[in-house]
Amino acid sequence: MAEVGNSFKPALAEANQDELRTIAKKILQERKGILAADESTGSIGKRFASIGLENTENNRRRYRQLLFTTPNFGQNISGVILFDETFRQSSDRGERFVDVIKKAGVVPGIKVDTGVVPLAGTDNEGTTQGLDNLAERCAEYKKGGCDFAKWRSVLNIGAHKPSYLALMENANVLARYASICQQNGLVPIVEPEVLCDGDHTLEQCQAVTELTLAYTYKALADHHVYLEGTLLKPNMVTPGKDHSKASPEQIGLATVTALRRAVPCAVPGVDI
Repeated sequence: MAEVGNSFKPALAEANQDELRTIAKKILQERKGILAADESTGSIGKRFASIGLENTENNRRRYRQLLFTTPNFGQNISGVILFDETFRQSSDRGERFVDVIKKAGVVPGIKVDTGVVPLAGTDNEGTTQGLDNLAERCAEYKKGGCDFAKWRSVLNIGAHKPSYLALMENANVLARYASICQQNGLVPIVEPEVLCDGDHTLEQCQAVTELTLAYTYKALADHHVYLEGTLLKPNMVTPGKDHSKASPEQIGLATVTALRRAVPCAVPGVDI
């Protein structure tokens, strides 16, 4: 009888693992964080509307330029998540924003999911789309200077929610995304977000967060994702918006407890 795992072939060569580990380490520098500059055209339009600014491609470019050319930009920022449009834009001097960011000692990243859509067979639960042609897009982003990516999945707390189908679907989508990213030299930020909508308790949110993370890391293992070359972006464990508030100490303890119970120690860092 053949031994279990006798035919297993590592998903990544050692050199690829080393590269991913190095990128993750650079993103996780002490006293630095990740700048999320990946708002969609619609989301940034709402911000512009609040100050009476027209939502044009050039205004969006100028806004990004203001961020990326701020003096000492890299002093407290280790990574920047870009939107596809921003990835393709340049400064007034004709320098690509990706190169501007790199010159500041910051790691450029890219949002690769294309949004949440309804998940058929569930009670208003969703799944995240964007896996189609993801490998080709990741190859382009890597060639263009990006070194990490982000993908967000969402789960709801409610009566019979999250369902088994939603947990399985979102976990496997995240795992497939992470695997494709790593095959193309990008460190995947895995973001399984449990939403705070509703009237659930702190304890319910903690239980669902632990369950969501357990499903996620089981799927990552099934897809042979190299955990040392990933990052996690989880939700904070909080009561629902319609429930009485918890103290910062209670929220902190519940969040750390959930992470300690469900996140493998091989994961190099957590970004909240």
